[in-house]
Amino acid sequence: MGSQWQQEKKNDPYYKKAKAEEYRSRASYKLKQVDKKFKIIKQGNTVVDLGAAPGGWSQIALEKVGEEGIVVGVDLNRIKPFPEENFYGIRGDFTSHEIQEEIINLIGGKTKVLISDASPSLSGIKNIDHLRSLDLIEAVIEIADNILEDNGNLVMKVFQGSEYKTFLDKLKKKFRIVKTTKPASSRKKSSEMYVIGLGFKKRK
Repeated sequence: MGSQWQQEKKNDPYYKKAKAEEYRSRASYKLKQVDKKFKIIKQGNTVVDLGAAPGGWSQIALEKVGEEGIVVGVDLNRIKPFPEENFYGIRGDFTSHEIQEEIINLIGGKTKVLISDASPSLSGIKNIDHLRSLDLIEAVIEIADNILEDNGNLVMKVFQGSEYKTFLDKLKKKFRIVKTTKPASSRKKSSEMYVIGLGFKKRK
């Protein structure tokens, strides 16, 4: 199984493309394609990337925000530093209060964009993976409530399942526009979807 997966990985066109274009992950193209379609990140924005390692999404965010923006990447694993001085890596569990406080201190309170390609440990069983992802989803939404600016944007990975519609309905109360997409670079056999929230409605 392991050797088959390695072979599929080597034959994957986005894996090859990432190597050629010096992106840290084929997942870079997921954010690139989503951003091209929905215009999530703009020059000068502050972006917080949850579950960032190895840094594929942070790389795209750095390209988009330019020198005037800030990108903060958070992950349990170490994120190898980027040459850009406006990238800040935090190693830790973003669901913990301490790490959330560290994020807030780094960004000065609020962020324009929150992105998350975080995934739980997958079992390969669709329903179990969906339920495991719900805890991460709830954590990302809670962080969005705390740190997103009024009219801010969100992109996050969600696994389809029994609670998928309930989650979307919840998000529609928090954002002016909610869209879902499966970018071309997402593997067809994966149940992952990407949910976009545009125009965060700050709680009064």
